[in-house]
This record gives sequence, C-alpha cells and structure tokens, in this order.
Amino acid sequence: MKKLVFALCALVISFSASAQYDPAFRFGIKAGANLSNINGSNDLTLSSGGNAFNFKDNDNRSLGFAGGVFFRFGRNVYIQPEFLLSQKGGKFNVFEDGVQNSDGKVDVRFSNLDVPVLFGVRIAKFFRINVGPMASLRLSDNGKIGDSFDDVTGNNSQSEFKNRLAYGYQAGVGFDFGRLSLDVRYEGNFTDIVKINFDNATTASQFGKKSNLYQATLGFAIF
Repeated sequence: MKKLVFALCALVISFSASAQYDPAFRFGIKAGANLSNINGSNDLTLSSGGNAFNFKDNDNRSLGFAGGVFFRFGRNVYIQPEFLLSQKGGKFNVFEDGVQNSDGKVDVRFSNLDVPVLFGVRIAKFFRINVGPMASLRLSDNGKIGDSFDDVTGNNSQSEFKNRLAYGYQAGVGFDFGRLSLDVRYEGNFTDIVKINFDNATTASQFGKKSNLYQATLGFAIF
C-alpha cells in the first residue's frame, strides 16, 4: 500500500512539474497523420475528345504519415519553424474516351519534405493559434499519376513532372500540456503540386493541380 501511495505521489509531482514547463525556447519531435486530397476539375481534353481525369469526384482522402522536428521561439507570441516528412496525395478517376478505366479510382501518393514557418499567439495557458507560409519539396511519388496519364494519352505523350517545389500555407490550433502538444491544421497550396507537360491534348499544353489536407500531430518537447 505504501508503495502504491508513493508511486501515485511521484506521478502527481511529475505531472505538476511537467505542467509548469513553459520555456521561451522549445525543441522537440512530432508525428501524426495527414488526410489529403487533390483539387481540380475536368480541364484536360484529349485530341480524341472527352476529358481524361475527373477531379470533381474525389471525396475520398488519402491517409499518410507526417513527422519531424519543431523549434519554438517565444511564449505568448512565438515563431515555430518545422522540418517534416509528409506523405500527401489524393484519389481521382481516370477516363478513356469518356469511360472510366478498369482501375477505378487512382490513389496518388507523394513523399515530401515540408518546411512550415508558423507565427502563433497563445490565447490561454494551454491553447494557441498559428498560421504561416510553407515550402514543400517533393522527394518521391508512387508513379500512379504518370502511369495513368500515359494510359489515356498514349505511351509517347512525353509526360514530364514539373514543380518539385511548391508553396502553400498552414493554419490551425494547438494545445500544450507541459512537454506534450497537440496540433490540428489545414494546409493549402498556392502553386501546383504537380504539373505535367504533354503533347496529346487540344485545350492546354500543361496539366497542373493543387492539394489540400488536414493534419493532426502529437509533439514532445525534448528541451
């Protein structure tokens, strides 16, 4: 019984000490998940007629990992740069001559290095809001958007990915519990995340789309 009381007291003391943790500088790690999508409409018309992609029917979001490190400078007003590995993408339909192909929805995935720089304000002891710009460098992709593009435009379409570096923003809220933190954010893009050159369309010479996502992460301040 004494050991149990001692353990409970130690736990309470540890939690109280953690709750008082509020330095002017924090460095920590964070991890969580993205629910992402690709925005767009049927604006790619092939030389054979009809639209190749349907981005309007894309209610199903792709689930991906997000994680990395963060730095926070300041208490009530702060700046928080982060370096995150982030999996993004979306699901959309691919059509050939107006008929959906046998693959149905295509799940496109990208692995990115995201560098958001957030400016925040602490509203209460545990609650804060933040917003800021973000740069996103595409490191790799699962190839499905290129394969699907070649399927509907022909293997000689000379499709080529552009815009490995995209710019956007993040905005959201955060909750701090000592060294632990929870962040929930929305992310949007100012520039296309993917732009493909092609030679088999009648209304455009390039095809580009933007993405958006919801992100939730848990963080731990090492110091």
